[in-house]
Amino acid sequence: MPRTHATLLAALALTVPAGAAAAAPRAGADQLFVLSDACMACHNGLITARGEDISIGTDWQSSMMAHSARDPYWQAAVRREVIDHPSARAAIEDECSICHMPMARFTAHAAGGEGEIFAHLPAAFAATPLDRLAVAGVSCTTCHQITSTNLGDRSSFVGRFDIDAAAPTGQRRVFGPFEVDAGRTTVMRSASSFVPAQADHVQSSELCATCHTLYTHAFDEQGEVIGELPEQVPYLEWRHSSYRSVRGCQSCHMPVVEGETAISAVLGQPRSGVSRHVFRGGNFFMPRVLNRYADELAPQAQPQELETTARRTAQHLQQSSATIGVERVRAADGRFALEVEVANLAGHKLPTAYPSRRVWIHVEVEDRNGRSLFSSGALAPDGSIAGNDNDDDPARFEPHHAEISDPGEVQIYEAIMADPDGRVTTGLLTAVRFVKDNRLLPDGFDKATADPDVAVQGRAAGDEDFSGGRDRVRYKIALDGAEGPYRVLAELVYQPIAFRWARNLAAYEADEPDRFVRIYDEMSELTGIVLASDQLVVP
Repeated sequence: MPRTHATLLAALALTVPAGAAAAAPRAGADQLFVLSDACMACHNGLITARGEDISIGTDWQSSMMAHSARDPYWQAAVRREVIDHPSARAAIEDECSICHMPMARFTAHAAGGEGEIFAHLPAAFAATPLDRLAVAGVSCTTCHQITSTNLGDRSSFVGRFDIDAAAPTGQRRVFGPFEVDAGRTTVMRSASSFVPAQADHVQSSELCATCHTLYTHAFDEQGEVIGELPEQVPYLEWRHSSYRSVRGCQSCHMPVVEGETAISAVLGQPRSGVSRHVFRGGNFFMPRVLNRYADELAPQAQPQELETTARRTAQHLQQSSATIGVERVRAADGRFALEVEVANLAGHKLPTAYPSRRVWIHVEVEDRNGRSLFSSGALAPDGSIAGNDNDDDPARFEPHHAEISDPGEVQIYEAIMADPDGRVTTGLLTAVRFVKDNRLLPDGFDKATADPDVAVQGRAAGDEDFSGGRDRVRYKIALDGAEGPYRVLAELVYQPIAFRWARNLAAYEADEPDRFVRIYDEMSELTGIVLASDQLVVP
């Protein structure tokens, strides 16, 4: 007679004595991590009752988490920093590998060494076990080994998460939201060398905050630290918003499957509250870069998987990030007046995280014959924004606007960095402060009580129409004798990598910056998407 799941599990539970270490086919005696293939054998092939494929391994392997080390923009940016600050090269590579090559870096530190980056690249030629850990990015046994020890504390930020490196192979724990019985524990330990343990902290925002709350240190010419910058702090932005008591990071970025579904294709049990491992973020551009330049970048996913991730990311941004509306339109005395209101639907600033990201308002007004009367914020084919001071001149930047009357003025929601002398820069390790930060605030964000690390910077701080959850901009347009009806279009446009951040890399004569500038130039027409739009016809 065939054995049932229950009898099979009971038998498996007896094969390994309590507390004994099972054989570890992929792990050596001192191995702290294993690659994702040890997990995919069981955690792929997952189909819900509705027929949806929620395979954990497949979703992860086309994500930016899986490609954190293969991201050509990150590689170019690190190379730039090393060229700018050669005396701090070792410290820079060690710091920048924390969250982009966490398994290799943690392993190196456990052996008394330092994290390296370029020694493990290119990904296509990863030869040693440490190389393979490096180019695997943020894999399963990274996040699922993080303990609850210091989560939410400043000491956990910048990738200073805690992993129990003292536990021997075969007894190392990986944490998940569900309790696992003895039989299935035996199966998992035999397959991966890890012991599953139930822990609520894996679904907390504080776990995500470890690598998504980053402070960078500016260096002088001698490699000495001269300042600190809150480079990207979406967790702190969320904590200062009304979302703190409503929704956490995973609710948006790892949405839960409706109903019950198994989390393992091998002896899986139906579970409620299973999180998709899609890691929906803000970078729709990079999966398409990885896809188009697969021969150079060696992505871990198939072409259709990368395109699906890019498309899903764009859809998520367009459905859940923001709204825009044209209001209070008036035409009188040869002038056209209107107001545009933008609402942020995210639980953090929009855009958030890496400061190369920007969102802006594009407004077009046409007369009855389709002739353009006014245009502000049009996206050029090369990825620049028409009228943006920073795209025209790297030493300048576009200020925040409460009112716009000239086509050369554009409302851009962005973070602009400056060096100790106040000069605008895109060098993270040169910057010591933000001279502009008018990124759209989440609902409930109080400008007056915000900590300096998340504070509004520049003119937006004094703009009463710029507040938690929204911004309102007035436009005054000369009609120049044109006749109506008038067509008004307002769009909110987003770029994960702004023109200036890519263009500034052109000054660096090295393989990684050269490659990314070439890629950006060849794909510039795909760098931006419209998040939301509104249009109307005015008599």
